[in-house]
Formats: sequence, structure tokens, C-alpha cells
Amino acid sequence: MSNIKRVTGLLVIEVVSSNPNGDPDRESDPRQRPNGLGEISPVSFKRKIRDLVEDKDGLVFNAVCKRLDLNKDDFVILESRGRDRKTITTEMGKDIKNFNQEDFLKSMFVQKYWDGRLFGNTFLEEGGNKGYIKTGVAQLTMGLSVAPVLIQRHTNTNKAGVQEGKNQGMAPLAYRVVEHGVYCMPFYINPSNAHKSGCTTKDVELLKALIPYAYDHTRSAIRPDVRIRHAWYMEHANALGSCADWNLIDALTPKRKGNDPMEPSAKWDDYYVPSDLPEDLKAKVTCVDLMSLL
Repeated sequence: MSNIKRVTGLLVIEVVSSNPNGDPDRESDPRQRPNGLGEISPVSFKRKIRDLVEDKDGLVFNAVCKRLDLNKDDFVILESRGRDRKTITTEMGKDIKNFNQEDFLKSMFVQKYWDGRLFGNTFLEEGGNKGYIKTGVAQLTMGLSVAPVLIQRHTNTNKAGVQEGKNQGMAPLAYRVVEHGVYCMPFYINPSNAHKSGCTTKDVELLKALIPYAYDHTRSAIRPDVRIRHAWYMEHANALGSCADWNLIDALTPKRKGNDPMEPSAKWDDYYVPSDLPEDLKAKVTCVDLMSLL
């Protein structure tokens, strides 16, 4: 039986003059719904966590492994860029079509790939192995801005030139950023899936330790200022859940100040931001802000 606790989480993310998640269907514009609300996909956030783990010599991963007393070799990334899916069947050690659940949990696949154990995977959904590890223990939902966001689009210039024979190169409207926005991304730890994926408490603890560094240590030119203001991590009193997830999420979600909740914001102070759960909910879960543990 798994010792993993059921968890309701909420990331409160502030975006300042950055593109938190480009949309490939719209020339890498920041993701946005028709009503103006901005989006950050769960795939985007998990990519940053995976990148921290995949950088075996990186500052963050080494520091976290030392603090948690983890063996780095036990945490390899399955959903790696450029991964050849055909190599997965070889690593399983036998024909995966003949695997039962016990075989699967003892396989090299489970022992090796941290993100497969934690997040699930899309590698083993073909043939006779459709029942294994499609869904993991940790699930993140779409991050959605509290109020609509404004997007600025400018031309990037390059003094050295990007084309032969030209002194200056230009990329029209290539610089696309959200002026300001506050996004909320709920996430969940579901112990019910642990016996299917082989996920352990150490796997969850590693995720918990990495979340605060997800943006600070993966900055880029188009994403220089994305701040996790709060990373609420609420452990339930029992594995089945001690209160409704939505109650916890609603209680910690910021609210837009002013008469018009759909007016884009310009700064953090444009929001009412809860600093803790109300007393009735605090009695039902153990709530910590992972950002306060840095």
C-alpha cells in the first residue's frame, strides 16, 4: 500500500513582460482564450521540471538530491526531447505485450524513469499494454489568468544582421509578451494511481522540492520574468480526501480588485491575494507554501 498522501496544490504565477507559454498555432503568441484570459499549459510547466532533472550536473538538481539524500541515477527523464520510442520496448527486457502488472512494476522502465512514475506517459499505449501507466500520480491542470491579459508585439532587431549582405536584420512582431498577468494552476497528487505506476514518496518529494525553482532556473530571452508567488501544497488528512478540492482552490485563488474583474492588470497590487486558508479548511488539511521554504 502506498504511503503517498493525497494533495491539492495551487500555483499562483505572476507574469511580467514575458511569454509564459507560446502557442505554436498562433506564431508563438502567448496562449490566450477568446475572452482574453491567458493560459499556461500543464505540458509547459512539466517541461521545466523535467529540464531541471535532466540536467544531471545542474545546480538545482544536485542541491535538491543532496538535501533529500537521493541517488541521481534513480531519476531519469522518459519524455526527453528527441526520444526514440522504439528504444523503450528494448529497455523493458521482454515483449511488453506479454507483461502483466507485476512484470511491469519490476521492469527497468519503472525503476529508471521518474517522470513516467510520477506524471504517467504516452509511450506504452499501443498494443496489449494499454492498461499500464497512462495516468500518473501527479496531474497539473491548465493555468488560467485571473483577469484578461494584454499582449504586446514588437519587432526584434539584430545589429549584426541575419541575412548576408544586410547590415541589420529584423524579425517583425517576433517579440510577443504578456504585459502583466496573474495565473492560477491547480495540481493534484492522487495516491490511487501509485500502485499502477510504481510511484514512491521520494518521487513526490522531488517534485515538491523542484517546483519553487521551475521558472527562476529556466529563464529565457522571451521569458525573463515569470514568478511563482505562491506554491500552495495542501496534504489531506486521509488518502480519500478530507475536503473538496475545489473548496481549497477557491479559497486561495486571487481576486481582481476594482469594479471590473475583467480589466487587465498592471501590477501585483491589483489583486486581493489570500495569505492562508480560512480556519474551517485549515483544520482539514496541512497547508504550506513551498515558496516560503526556499
